[in-house]
Amino acid sequence: MLSNLIIVSGQVLTLFLLMGTGFVLRKKEKFTKTTQSQLGYLLMYVVTPCLIVDSLQIEQTSEILRETGLATIASCIFFAIGSVITPLMFKKKKAETRAVLRFGAMYPNLGFMGFPLVRAVLGESAMIYATAFLVVFQIYHWTHGVIIMSGSKNVSLKSAVFNPGVFGFCVGMLFFLFNIRLPWPVDNAVAFISSLNTPIAMIVIGSMMADAGILKLLKIPSLYLGSAVKLIMIPALTALAIYPLGLDPIVYCTIVILAATPCAGITSIFADRFGCDSLTAAQLVSLATLLSIITLPVFSALAKSIAGL
Repeated sequence: MLSNLIIVSGQVLTLFLLMGTGFVLRKKEKFTKTTQSQLGYLLMYVVTPCLIVDSLQIEQTSEILRETGLATIASCIFFAIGSVITPLMFKKKKAETRAVLRFGAMYPNLGFMGFPLVRAVLGESAMIYATAFLVVFQIYHWTHGVIIMSGSKNVSLKSAVFNPGVFGFCVGMLFFLFNIRLPWPVDNAVAFISSLNTPIAMIVIGSMMADAGILKLLKIPSLYLGSAVKLIMIPALTALAIYPLGLDPIVYCTIVILAATPCAGITSIFADRFGCDSLTAAQLVSLATLLSIITLPVFSALAKSIAGL
């Protein structure tokens, strides 16, 4: 356990050093909000689909198909737990703030934090299972997540199905199922683009945190509660709930690590879009990300120890 904790802590620290780069660039005004938006678009619409397709350029086996199916089931369990826990929280808050806190406490930061960490801790073989989690996330947050933020009248099934993550998964899964391999120049290009995910994502998060006012975050109790639910309660319940499934160790660790990532950056995007408390959204995402430097290594190391890795 201790050796796992030391190794994972070093890997998480590496990610936070990349975040520090974005933080400094933003503080020195070398990195603007326009740059953040443009890089966020690049990550969502170009890098993420390429990352998914690249992760599925592997040989098809019945074992991988089975474990991917189980990873999908385990991902659904995670979201089911969040759906039960979060409605019990923050009942005394105003509706626009309550929605943000509940959403942020449930939805993890997969693309910016989860994928880089899974790749660093578990290697390339885990990315196909992380992709299964991402697809469930995309469908869930465009339906359940929209209901939290705005009410059922704004739910868009089209957005739940037709988005970059699901598109990348469909294309990649088609190639995977029929053992289609990209021509090597295309494969290299896709691999190079997918490798941008970790550095760009971390730098963007760091720049966002520079705008949040770190000292102010430390004085708001509700942000600590939201962070505790996201970083400790739901990941712990998920780790216990999926253990009886008898998952492959890599699959088990992938789900637990993704469950333990901080609040999704889309919390702020949805808050703006649906007229909720965007300031609280930005503060919650920033504080949870900051605190995850402590909780992520613990959950990652614990998952590896439980799984026997």
